[in-house]
Amino acid sequence: MTVTQVPQMGPTGGLAQRYARALYDYASEQGALSDVLAQVRGLRDAISQSADLRTFLADSRLDAHRSSKVAGALTEKLGFGDAVRRFVGVIAANHRLADLASILDGVLALDASLRGETVAEIRSAQPLTDMQRSQLQGRLAEAGYSRVSMIERTDASLIGGMTVRVGATLFDTSIAGRLTRLQNAMKGAA
Repeated sequence: MTVTQVPQMGPTGGLAQRYARALYDYASEQGALSDVLAQVRGLRDAISQSADLRTFLADSRLDAHRSSKVAGALTEKLGFGDAVRRFVGVIAANHRLADLASILDGVLALDASLRGETVAEIRSAQPLTDMQRSQLQGRLAEAGYSRVSMIERTDASLIGGMTVRVGATLFDTSIAGRLTRLQNAMKGAA
């Protein structure tokens, strides 16, 4: 395992943060925060589990009208409420569907931060099982992160293993990371 200090980027920066704050504030004002957060988690899970959905969201060739229509149909089919459906519609109309996963992560990170929790971004080659999630939570507690909110992503490019980012610290146990370190070591030996 490698532990590295890296600059924190991703769901809490810039564009994603502004959209996340807007949805969070709106849901709070409407008194629907717990429902909206549950729906955000559901949509985030749907995105992480579906390669087809990730491909659709990343497709920049779609015009705003068509992507809004498809996004609306998707959120309605998944049973999301009006606030989340309209929010995703705004994201689509603004040509930001490629950023949707980061925006949703931003909403969850903002909620965790306001509740006094540390956010851990977990990228794994395969979706985590409940047992793995529990073991990881225990290991993070041992490392001094007792109140942790985990944001999970599936990334097949890791080949196996996972990376865990907590603030500016990155724990890398992925096979791709190991291969990169081995390649760099071999360059140094040559």
